[in-house]
Amino acid sequence: MSTFGQNLRFALRQLRRNPGFTATVILTLALSIGANTAIFSLVNALMLRSLPYPHPERMGTIFMRVQGGQQDDDGDHAIDGTQWEALRDNVPALLSAVSSGGFASGVNLRAGSHVEYLHAGRISAHYLDVLGLHTFLGRNFTGDEDRPNGPKAAILSYNLWRTTFNGDRGIVGQAVDIKGEPFTVVGVLPQGATTPIDADLYTPLQPSTTGEGGGTNYAVITRLRPGATWQQADAEINRAWAERARRFEREYPAGAHVSFYSIPLQKGETSELRPRALTLMIAAGLILLIACANLAGLTLVRVLRRTSEFATRLALGASRGQIQRQLWIENLLLALVGGLAGIGTGYLALHGLLSLLPEDFLPVSAVPLDLRVLGFTLAVSLSTSILFGMLPVLATRRVDMRASMAARSTAGADRLRLRQMLIAGEVALTVVLLAGSGLLIRTLIHLESLPPGFNPAGVLTAKASLDDARYHDPASFRRLVNESTAAMEQIPGVQRAAVGLSLPYERGLNDGVSFHDGPYAGKETATGEVYVSPGYFDALQMPLLGGRAFTSSDGPDTQPVAIVNQTFARKFFPGINPIGHTLNKGMVIVGVVADVQVTPGLDSNDPITSEETIYVPAAQVDGKLLALVHIWFQPSWIVRTAAPVGNLSGQMQRALASADPGLPFSGFYSMNDLLAKALTMQRIEVALLGAMAGLALLLSAVGLGALVANMVAQRTREIGIRIALGSTVQGVMAHVAGAGIRAAGLGLIGGLGLSAIALRSLRSVLYGVRVYDAPSLLMVVGVLALVTLLATALPTARIARIDPAQTLRDE
Repeated sequence: MSTFGQNLRFALRQLRRNPGFTATVILTLALSIGANTAIFSLVNALMLRSLPYPHPERMGTIFMRVQGGQQDDDGDHAIDGTQWEALRDNVPALLSAVSSGGFASGVNLRAGSHVEYLHAGRISAHYLDVLGLHTFLGRNFTGDEDRPNGPKAAILSYNLWRTTFNGDRGIVGQAVDIKGEPFTVVGVLPQGATTPIDADLYTPLQPSTTGEGGGTNYAVITRLRPGATWQQADAEINRAWAERARRFEREYPAGAHVSFYSIPLQKGETSELRPRALTLMIAAGLILLIACANLAGLTLVRVLRRTSEFATRLALGASRGQIQRQLWIENLLLALVGGLAGIGTGYLALHGLLSLLPEDFLPVSAVPLDLRVLGFTLAVSLSTSILFGMLPVLATRRVDMRASMAARSTAGADRLRLRQMLIAGEVALTVVLLAGSGLLIRTLIHLESLPPGFNPAGVLTAKASLDDARYHDPASFRRLVNESTAAMEQIPGVQRAAVGLSLPYERGLNDGVSFHDGPYAGKETATGEVYVSPGYFDALQMPLLGGRAFTSSDGPDTQPVAIVNQTFARKFFPGINPIGHTLNKGMVIVGVVADVQVTPGLDSNDPITSEETIYVPAAQVDGKLLALVHIWFQPSWIVRTAAPVGNLSGQMQRALASADPGLPFSGFYSMNDLLAKALTMQRIEVALLGAMAGLALLLSAVGLGALVANMVAQRTREIGIRIALGSTVQGVMAHVAGAGIRAAGLGLIGGLGLSAIALRSLRSVLYGVRVYDAPSLLMVVGVLALVTLLATALPTARIARIDPAQTLRDE
């Protein structure tokens, strides 16, 4: 221990004597370890950290699998009402529950004269039991409350109870106005309780096999009962659904087999984000390797400069093992300090990362720097000390005592080649990250430059929740739409106002439509459906390509009409004019409008695309459909202005209040906001991978610069002699810089080869761009060439200041 303490004190003195080297190493470690810490925190929360419920390993969800018949696909865990009844009543191994879509919808709560917009989750009985949650006040929902048309009840979150209801314990049993109806508060969740929905309040789902339950709109969660196994549960699930599965198989190609299986709830909740998180973890690992290669080169140079010291110590009786232990202690000390700095950097980077993510983007309640993350950081710190310290320590075995004591030791050609190989490795990994980020940037540019199909300039939209008993009545809904849009059109500067169930860049309602005549007569298909008020197409300036737009005369007592988009007309009426043809319920097509980009809800996997859509007059939507769609969708009010209007959002709210004083807007959005929301995942991927590629490029540039700077410092005598013998300064600069340029060139070639293999993993997230995209690769080459030029030119500028005569006199 006394020897260790002596070595530690000596290491501290050595590092203090070289503040530039020490600061560079610690900063490099802080950045690389910090990046890994931040990304691992995300991976830990999504994949490793247990859900905050009792015995989370016994919680799961149900997926559907289709195999055979030239189709092999795993579906999601949404089920319909018939499947839910089979699961609920015929799988003894599981305690099961469902929620509406697995997400919270917007509702309005009235407390006295105060109206508040909140997020509400609709859950079945036993949902909280599956999660292992118990109410802080009151009770859970009963089976009677969870049946269709059952009593209206509500469970409040702790935060809502504390803020809106001032922590009133007497609220249980009282009625509150939610969605325009009285709901009896039956319970309050405890402080800190979270659910996969994470809502402000909860109401009974009241599932059925029709309406909402006629489609796959229920998200299921399960918990194994005591003594049961997942294999037993899977067998019971498939027995219960055997008849239903056979019906499914008729919808798939011949030979297809449909089955159901359980997976852990955490995996099911995070299935979409896990591959992306792992990709980021791999990118962070490449950053760490680049940093280790960089630090190995810096430490190797420092060891070579200390060969005279090492030779003296050897001559005085020290063993090579003692010298190597000393170097290992210095490396460990740097790694630990760098690790501590990395924790701080990772904490800041994680908060920056979370600030990039929209609300409710992550299906986990928290992303903390917990003990697992700290343990990971410690392991990374120790690993880096080994990786960047290994080569320099091994280099001490080859110290030439005589040459070192004579101060004639220089970096030989073999050690220069070793440093060049390290730099080439850094550059190769940097090229992979640059190429990947370039492809994602090109994808984002492609998606943002798709023809929108309308004019987004001068448009402001606002959403409001109409999941309200008052607006289940079509007449009340029509009055609200007509009076509010008329009031908005009276705002000075507003040209047009309208209402639509959904907007461009948003996902619309998916509904079935049948054809009365035309090429698809007698057939039925799924399509996007949007109700709109007169003026919707004018407000968005969507071109009308044929027929007419809706007017105020298209009411509930007139002929049902529809307008279809280009994609619908092209797909279902190829080569003929769709106007005048009839769809289901006698609905006649009266117009065709241009396609707009939307978030797909049918078959496409693209973030935004043009898919078949029909538009129907808002005045012709029946009350049953209004009550159903407003559970999932908040309609948007749209205004178009010729020039900026002061406090337009406030004036829109006052116009809405003139029609309904108790209806608040939940948010205001420009069309650019909606586009950004639709491309949230792509923007995050570009930001994160771009930041990592930039960090890798910075580290590679530091390595290149250090290589050339060290050559200039070590070969000053040789450079002076060359210039004295007639070499030009430019020629010597090119000769010295050539070592860095050759290393970068070798790394570029290797990196392009690695990219040809690694970038195939990005195929699923590229849209409108090929994996081997020439502009992206040319961009990589150009950026790397520029950085190489700067990184090698700056250190070689010192050569111009070398005085050959002074160099020879010093010699």
